[in-house]
Amino acid sequence: MKSNIKILALTLFLSISLVIGQIDNTQIISKTGTTAASFLKISPDARSAAMGNAFIAMPGDISSMFWNPAGLDYLTQSEVKFVQSRWIADLDYTFAAFAMKLPGIGTIGLMAQGLSVGEDLVRTEEKPHGTGELWDAQDLAISASISRRLTDHFSIGGNAKYISQRIWHSQASTFALDFGSLYVMPFYGIRLAAVLSNYGGKMQLSGRDLFFSNDPDVNNNGTVQFVNSEYQTGRFPLPVTFRVGLSGEFMKTSFIKWTWAADAQHPNDNLESVNVGTEIGIMETMFLRGGYSNLFLDTAEDGLTLGFGLNYRIWGSSSILKVDYAYADFGRLKDVQRFALGITF
Repeated sequence: MKSNIKILALTLFLSISLVIGQIDNTQIISKTGTTAASFLKISPDARSAAMGNAFIAMPGDISSMFWNPAGLDYLTQSEVKFVQSRWIADLDYTFAAFAMKLPGIGTIGLMAQGLSVGEDLVRTEEKPHGTGELWDAQDLAISASISRRLTDHFSIGGNAKYISQRIWHSQASTFALDFGSLYVMPFYGIRLAAVLSNYGGKMQLSGRDLFFSNDPDVNNNGTVQFVNSEYQTGRFPLPVTFRVGLSGEFMKTSFIKWTWAADAQHPNDNLESVNVGTEIGIMETMFLRGGYSNLFLDTAEDGLTLGFGLNYRIWGSSSILKVDYAYADFGRLKDVQRFALGITF
């Protein structure tokens, strides 16, 4: 019991320190915009988005693969989920996941997330109305997950992911890992979690769009007038984020379950902040959700989140159809709405 109290006290100390360290502190450099693959920070599904992205200590959801793979082994059935949403600036965001339990091993899963820009005209200074060519862009991450409960109260999990970014004919790619843990404490059922996300290599664009012909000496004529050359782009790190979180229930009966959650996050490309959220479930069928993202982060556009969900047991089977919706206010960037569809079997 004493060790459990020490773990809780240490986590609370770290969480509070992350927040207090940013209040009225204008001397810290945020490093905003210094990482590649920022799409990895987009909340993938409607349930977690509606709860203000406070989700690393929420077990038993297939989106745990994204937030904290340690929570994946709390699934009771195999599950698939699909999300298609319109992101900021009319970008298209897609998320798909599959997870299944393997007796004696744990729970494994596959996840894919992508952000894409539709085709548009290639324009230059000489041809502002288009050259006749079309360009597009796409971000993609494919992850394999494994999660296992080592005891009734403690689980660990990890992801191995391939990350790619492409714009027209230029591309960058790398690999990364996620590590997570989840501990259910023996008092009040409070859950404690810690996650390190996107720990991996750097990304550097390369491709034929960066090739050009160069005259090394424009003032003299020689045997070599043009040399094939290439622009060298910079190498940028991934958006590594360390999070600690807590979750629990205000109320839990056979009719209603009222859950709360809070995450403190420390990214390598911004200042620290806190996400908070709540969910009210009625007979494990209807759900109301709300939250707030990036508390104490003055430069954040996102904030208030709302949503609902419906679980419908398919007649004559143990399968459950899940439909979720989320609304997120992004201030000057307007709002983002998500619909998610999943099924357990």
